[in-house]
Amino acid sequence: MEDSAIVDLYWERSERAIDETDRKYGRYCGAIAFNILKNREDSDECVSDTYLKAWYAMPQERPTLLGAFLGKITRNLSLNKWRASRAQKRGGGEPAVLLEELEECAGTGTMPHEELDERETARMIDRFLQTLDRESRLFFVRRYFYADSIAYIANRFGASESKVKSNLMRTRTKLRRFLEKEGVAV
Repeated sequence: MEDSAIVDLYWERSERAIDETDRKYGRYCGAIAFNILKNREDSDECVSDTYLKAWYAMPQERPTLLGAFLGKITRNLSLNKWRASRAQKRGGGEPAVLLEELEECAGTGTMPHEELDERETARMIDRFLQTLDRESRLFFVRRYFYADSIAYIANRFGASESKVKSNLMRTRTKLRRFLEKEGVAV
């Protein structure tokens, strides 16, 4: 089913919208959640919460890219769940590594969202990503949006892990310079 038809189902308040969303985007959202949480039960819960959040968000929004809309919701819910879990356990894991890597370019202890509102930060990062070559952009998005492992990215794009690591390091350095140039204290 086309995205526009699924969105129409949400607007009509048809419960079929959830079934169609799950059929088309369930594995995609599940992969995002699992990459962050590393727990199937928690991942499934985040995917279900994604559908609920989409259900309530649709009357105000009519996303043109449903997959991206759902992916962002899933990612945010998963990171929130991971943070809550980490606060309880004081553990680490892959999301901690991802956030530490990004702190290198966003400043120690101060993330860009503390400096600017979320939308402006997103616009800045979008502008930054447009300056990258295709491979660097794909590596960056796969690592920091989808929370893919270095090994997975290397395998997916037929590159060595060291190439992916060095590319990501250079990209984070460029992001840091870009943010500094835009006036974000890093």
